[in-house]
Amino acid sequence: MGENPACFDKQAVSSYIYITSSVWGAIVFITTRRRFVSSKNQEVADLRADQLQSKDFWIVIALMVIVPIAGELNFHPFDNVFRVSFGTPIFFFSLLFFRKISPVVMGLLVGTSVSGFRVLLDWMVSADFSLAVSLTERYPTFFYYFTYAFLFYLMRVNRFQHPLLIGCFGITIEITSSLIELMLFHLFVLGTAVTIGALNKIIIIAVFRSFFVLAFINMMKLYELRLKESQTRRENENMLMHLSNLYVESVYLKKTLQNAETITKESYNLYRNMIDFKKDQGLPIENWGKKALRIAGEVHEIKKDNQRIFAGLSKLISSESLPEYMNVHELAYIIVRINQKYAALLGKKIEFVSQIRGEHPKYHIYLMLSFINNLVANAVEAIENTGTITVSIDKEDNWIECKVIDDGPGVASKYNHLIFKPGFTSKYGEDGTPSTGIGLSYIKEMSEELGGEVTLQTSGKGCIFIIRLPILCLAEKG
Repeated sequence: MGENPACFDKQAVSSYIYITSSVWGAIVFITTRRRFVSSKNQEVADLRADQLQSKDFWIVIALMVIVPIAGELNFHPFDNVFRVSFGTPIFFFSLLFFRKISPVVMGLLVGTSVSGFRVLLDWMVSADFSLAVSLTERYPTFFYYFTYAFLFYLMRVNRFQHPLLIGCFGITIEITSSLIELMLFHLFVLGTAVTIGALNKIIIIAVFRSFFVLAFINMMKLYELRLKESQTRRENENMLMHLSNLYVESVYLKKTLQNAETITKESYNLYRNMIDFKKDQGLPIENWGKKALRIAGEVHEIKKDNQRIFAGLSKLISSESLPEYMNVHELAYIIVRINQKYAALLGKKIEFVSQIRGEHPKYHIYLMLSFINNLVANAVEAIENTGTITVSIDKEDNWIECKVIDDGPGVASKYNHLIFKPGFTSKYGEDGTPSTGIGLSYIKEMSEELGGEVTLQTSGKGCIFIIRLPILCLAEKG
């Protein structure tokens, strides 16, 4: 009894698929253990253990599925010989995008999967399927993808960044790979030679396909750059706010240094006066003098500790690679953005409005933030649930006037003379702990030191804090 040819062919294809799957499994196993790496003195890549991560493994598996399917979404622009599909653009994109995966390994696996997938389709749709014929027609596709990846690796395309240069490499690689595929197809399937007309068609297809991929990649890179720019902006905003808070603390620390120096001098003078008084009056106050001297020594130690802390803070502030001066519009944007987040954190719906009038120079970042942000944060805390906060910055001759206006509950008139006193606060935490009460006193003290002033206006509801400062002390010199 003779064998059924169709049955024989199906068994052969099943064997082919089984063998191919085994080869895939062996190759994938090797690639998960090792990857191709290049060295300065070595042109041929060596396999290296444990480099291809599990993520890369699944990327390769996904490509082995996606590229064959995308290859079936095709059309024939010139004749039945030229097949233009989405498989090559996806493969080129993958080679450019997934830089950690060896191009040679990717080409070997994808070429095998595409060829095997097309043989499988022939078996499924063809009534008179022949494994030998199908393999003869489909194996040139394997050499197309393998040659494409191998040339991509040899030319080190991923080392280049210029899109036009990458596009030229892509065109060269695709033309060469297509020629090899077409030569094999013409030689073993059609039995004819490749013509000049066919070469021209290959070049046209290669140009359009390569630059289509590059356009898509450039769009992705542009999107990534915008995301990175947005992330960097947020990080810089947070950094600026932290540094402005450190700046406030450093100002107070500097003040305590001055106070410690004054107390040290006064204690030493007291000691000298007591010694002189003892000589003149003959009273037994020697122990008192020693105590005064010891107090002077202890205060001096506190001063030295504060000096070390102050030096560390100053170094931290100055070491950050951020500008010291900034455009007033950017400053207002940062203040509004940070306090929008603060309001959201407190569960409040607050509308922020910024108004800038006049031509402004660049202002000192930390001084401006420490002044205005302190007032805006107070306004956010004062508003109960919903409200509006307006930040107004005006330039009047050689003065800058900053207003922070809110429609919160306002400040009782009986507290107007106390609100700028150090330690005064009307804010308490959930556990009843009072606030430090140094924010407004800092603003008043610093504004007066700089030759300006801060005032409060109340009209029943809401507050208007006004800071007037000479521009000379805030603006960038030169």
